[in-house]
Amino acid sequence: MKKILIWTAAILALTFTSCSPRFGEQEALDFLYRYMPRADSTDYSSDFFKAAVHQSFVAKEEMPWGKKVPADIFKHFVLPLRVNNESLDSARTVFYRELKPRVEKLSMKDAILEVNHWCHEKVTYEPSDARTSAPLALVRNALGRCGEESTFTVTALRSVGIPARQVYTPRWAHTDDNHAWVEAWADGKWWFMGACEPEPVLNLGWFNASASRAMLMHTKVFGRYEGPEEVIMEGPNYTEINLTGNYAPTAKLNVTVEMPGHKSADSAKVSFMIYNYSEFYPALSKYADAQGRTSISAGLGDMLVWAEKDGLYGYQKVTIGKDTDITIHTSTSHPKDPQYFDMVPPAEGAAVPDVSAEQRAANDRRFRQEDSLRSLYESSFPGKDADPLLYGARGNAAVIAAFLQKHPDARARELLASLSRKDLHDVTMEVLEDSYKAMGSILCPRVADEFLVPYKEYFLRTLTPREKNDFRNPYRLINWTVSNIKVVDDPRAWKIPQSPVSVFEHRITDPASRDVFFVSLARTMGIDARKDPVTGNVQFRLPDGIWRDVDFDLPMQRPVAPTGTLKLAYAPQAGIANPVYYTNFTISRIDRGQPRLLTFDEGEAGMADWMSGFSKGISLEEGNYIIVSGARLADGSVPATLQHFRIRKGETTSLDLILRPGADGQQKAGSLRLGSDVDSSKVTSIQAVSK
Repeated sequence: MKKILIWTAAILALTFTSCSPRFGEQEALDFLYRYMPRADSTDYSSDFFKAAVHQSFVAKEEMPWGKKVPADIFKHFVLPLRVNNESLDSARTVFYRELKPRVEKLSMKDAILEVNHWCHEKVTYEPSDARTSAPLALVRNALGRCGEESTFTVTALRSVGIPARQVYTPRWAHTDDNHAWVEAWADGKWWFMGACEPEPVLNLGWFNASASRAMLMHTKVFGRYEGPEEVIMEGPNYTEINLTGNYAPTAKLNVTVEMPGHKSADSAKVSFMIYNYSEFYPALSKYADAQGRTSISAGLGDMLVWAEKDGLYGYQKVTIGKDTDITIHTSTSHPKDPQYFDMVPPAEGAAVPDVSAEQRAANDRRFRQEDSLRSLYESSFPGKDADPLLYGARGNAAVIAAFLQKHPDARARELLASLSRKDLHDVTMEVLEDSYKAMGSILCPRVADEFLVPYKEYFLRTLTPREKNDFRNPYRLINWTVSNIKVVDDPRAWKIPQSPVSVFEHRITDPASRDVFFVSLARTMGIDARKDPVTGNVQFRLPDGIWRDVDFDLPMQRPVAPTGTLKLAYAPQAGIANPVYYTNFTISRIDRGQPRLLTFDEGEAGMADWMSGFSKGISLEEGNYIIVSGARLADGSVPATLQHFRIRKGETTSLDLILRPGADGQQKAGSLRLGSDVDSSKVTSIQAVSK
């Protein structure tokens, strides 16, 4: 309640401070509270944000460029703590103490380069799941995927008062991957660089050529931003802006969506899809105006535009630069025959700045020295011959070792084994103790991609005896959740995972955090619950061993979803004897007019490839689906196929898995991997196994 009052007071304070001629610390705090995601306002104290705001103004006053940064740029690109979906920490203060002496006598552009060298000393690349670790956790473990490295580098730059933002291409068009990097502002201009990948000059990275072939690149700006860039989306707490034109030629596409009878599709959701990982991935979504119209500027290649309104949908392949105005008609009926789309990415046309031989040699020497400094730190971690849990924990090994020393039993090891490798990197003693001591509960604390915090002891202490008794019945828990937790589902809002405890205390949240709350509370009460690793549905399991879906819209039902069987036929071809999920095909369920990818992870249930699973038949819930298939060619293009099919209860649906050759008759198995953010770019399942 105290947090809500503070938050409300801060919002009300805007009435009196928004017109202030001076943007001081109080105005900055008001700005943060006005636009921060709900989870930030409920899960972090006001003192935390006050300290962060004060630190930003210390940097503004003490760094030589502080007073040169325009107020609006400072407000949107220095002040905000949040960069992406990371857990927030006190990195700003820690980083400032270490970085200030290294950069305070440099020019702003040289300071940007120096900060990136410092970041490379601390962190190097390793792919992992989509959860973004806090900046200090990256330093502790010396590893991060590109989304984490760029979040970390933006935080480091902002800590010394340099405006910075994360640039993200959700999917490359020419290869199965994605990437994130950093733009930093100096002397009136934005410059880019690879995070933790220092180069001799700005506007240079290994991805220059790839970025010139990209179709969409964007960033989220905290708050209501009115800069020169094209606005993609205005949400209640952020402005998404289009940065594609900074890297590649673009053209505008105008889209009109019509309902049956040529009626305007007011507020239709329009998704701009790029073929990647054998899926038409919704790289960007916008909402049409009252006339059913929207537009986008994108790179000069092919994409699929998918529009949905009230469960009706339609789609069309477009070539940006060739197609300028299209109309998509939504419908309930769609082609039964396979549809063939030849997807061609933009041509390469990178602009690369000059680097002298002396600059390159000096940068290479520094690079090797930074690698050696980081390697020296990593040598303090437990080695491969150590306990596998300690070896996997890297810089967090001391926490894991202390926990095992305190609890040298099978339960402690079972708890640790239920966590992901990344969890071992940053799980706290408080979280481990919370799950270990809750003897009647399901052991694992991890549900989805939420921030791990203690919650079991809180629920066991706070709930009344009657509530505990009721909540051991999953149907009563479902009904209580529906009756007591208000769900606000704003598709345009910046959503951050809200802790189960704050959901319970504040009784308002978003659908994803509601789902995590339910599973967390159910597990605390000893109910085996999860989010299904394939469909993402919330489920619970009774002693009969059957997983039952939770439908919060129909809580009185006790559904066991009806299922049918899908069997894929395939004639092996030269180069592709055994098609692989994500590489050659994917399956999505049509849910309220939107395709929802089924996430069959490698090895999961033996179904990650055609031969071991799909050729024999897999069980799917009754409903409408699409299968997308293709094999990427050496030039990055893909002869793709899209097929609709329906799964009926108790029936087997047989379908041909189609992989078409390119124009020259040649296929290329696999893809042009670039080693950036592989594991987080596809939707990976990190649901914990109930123990």
